[in-house]
Amino acid sequence: MTLLRLNEACLAFGLRPLLDHAMLEVAAGERVCLLGRNGEGKSSLLRVFAGEQPLDSGQAWRSPGSRVALLQQDALTEDTRPVSEIVREGLDAADPGALEDWQVEMRIAEVLERLELDGEVPLADLSGGWRRRALLARALAADPQVLLLDEPTNHLDVEAILWLEKFLQSYRGAVLFVSHDRAFIRRVATRIVELDRGRLTGWPGTYDEYLIRKAEALRVEADQNALFDKRLAQEEVWIRKGIEARRTRNEGRVRALYALREEHRQRRNRMGTANLQVQEAQTSGKLVFESENLTHGYGEVPLVRGLNLRVMRGDRLALLGPNGAGKTTLLRLLLGQLEPQSGSVRQGTKLEVAYFDQQRAQLDPAATVMENVTGGGESVIINGQRRHVSGWLQDFLFPPERLNSPVSMLSGGERNRLLLARLFAQPANLLVMDEPTNDLDVETLELLEERIAEFNGTLLLVSHDREFVDKVATSVIAFEGEGQVREYVGGFSDWLRQRPVAAARWRDSTRGAVAGTVVSTETPAPAKTATAMPVAAAAAPVRKRKLSYKDQRDLEQAPARIAALEEEQAALQVRLQDPAFYSLSREESAPVLARLQVLAAELPKAYERWEALEAMADGA
Repeated sequence: MTLLRLNEACLAFGLRPLLDHAMLEVAAGERVCLLGRNGEGKSSLLRVFAGEQPLDSGQAWRSPGSRVALLQQDALTEDTRPVSEIVREGLDAADPGALEDWQVEMRIAEVLERLELDGEVPLADLSGGWRRRALLARALAADPQVLLLDEPTNHLDVEAILWLEKFLQSYRGAVLFVSHDRAFIRRVATRIVELDRGRLTGWPGTYDEYLIRKAEALRVEADQNALFDKRLAQEEVWIRKGIEARRTRNEGRVRALYALREEHRQRRNRMGTANLQVQEAQTSGKLVFESENLTHGYGEVPLVRGLNLRVMRGDRLALLGPNGAGKTTLLRLLLGQLEPQSGSVRQGTKLEVAYFDQQRAQLDPAATVMENVTGGGESVIINGQRRHVSGWLQDFLFPPERLNSPVSMLSGGERNRLLLARLFAQPANLLVMDEPTNDLDVETLELLEERIAEFNGTLLLVSHDREFVDKVATSVIAFEGEGQVREYVGGFSDWLRQRPVAAARWRDSTRGAVAGTVVSTETPAPAKTATAMPVAAAAAPVRKRKLSYKDQRDLEQAPARIAALEEEQAALQVRLQDPAFYSLSREESAPVLARLQVLAAELPKAYERWEALEAMADGA
């Protein structure tokens, strides 16, 4: 049953079309991920379906009587109403007067309990992650048939993201969501739709298959454009030599040239890739930060208690923990912006800090794009050389016509790119980045990963993007509750491996979805000493049962079975990389894609079965 339909939809802001005769259908039970570069119009498309943005032409249709809820990209920061009133607003807007007062109160209480929210707290007093939860509660309050989610994982901690993944996987209605969280997309999306230069294109298969097919499509498009441009150049040379005679065939050739020129003028070239550069300052001292018995908090239970931590030059630390656990507080303590209640923090020498603020408070919404980088000037100093701000901002995909646009007109992703342009315009040997990945498109996100990997200084990172943490972090600072903070070697997946007790529910929910890594349950490696607090008590022992004959046989055959599945998966992925595959008919290609999906589901189950049997055998 179709719940949403877009038919020949056109929408433009100024001279730039966001939707150009776009077509789309979303059926009940589908979870469609809408991908696209920053500023392509993804948020505008969600507002079209929500009835908040009219089309210039075409039709946006919703199934009659269906309830539609929209979770917007930006969390409200100035709203001082209590959370319960925010949730009630979503219920009233969807179907006013449909429920009795007692039913409304019961529904609000149910949603607040599900998302672990305190209904009496003003929204403005919550952190970014908890505000996000409150707005999600408002969207879910009316039990909608259609959920429109714009970057739903922004500001959520990992535990909340895992809850949202499970909720959406069991959701019976239709979900159309915008996200650049690669692990989230892999676990939630049943279909990928891309908005590229005004057109919507559906990509069957998984997210990883989309990446392969999209790369091939872009290569073919580039080849075709190169051939077209070569032909146009040849015709331009011909006409400059003059028409030898006014014969019909020459006049026809001139008309054909005019048509080529018009086609070239109408062609919308794909936006280039950002050229991020991190300016490195002089090398800092070998010691960057050192804390001794550091304790700080705002209530009876401290956020940080007895922390002994040493950060050396070149370390890349990721701070992980629930919203409100104290990650930003620890950053401020290390940077000297807060005085600890007890203990001490010692900073190293020659530190030059570049700070990325997740709330983007460093940006002035009323000022222009250019003014936010230069403060009113027209140039920046990059690697010791003066450079015009226009050229610098073009590296971050801001065309000259956008330089005088106010920041309030930018999308969330564009604001993040602007903050990166402002951040990287100053030399630094210490990068402090608080949720830098929010709203960034995948291409810019991957480039940011590369630039941070090349950075020779020190990195302090707060992020709930599991794949990003895996790729850039060398150590994890984990907030484990009641003031306990410990350091572990490696990234997110490594932390799960080293802390199977504390992270059991995270490990089980993310198996096979974090950067393609299968998490084992082997004996954890010792953590680096980062606190004087004792390690959390081990979980109670689980009763083991003796292996049956079938279990023993399955255990013996598990390695060979997994190897066969992985070999088959690798062979099919090689086929997908062959350009000839994309010329096959649907009847020929569909079984390959279907088998890949089956293998993607079977492999994690096979590993889980193997690990469970090994655990049983060890305890027998």
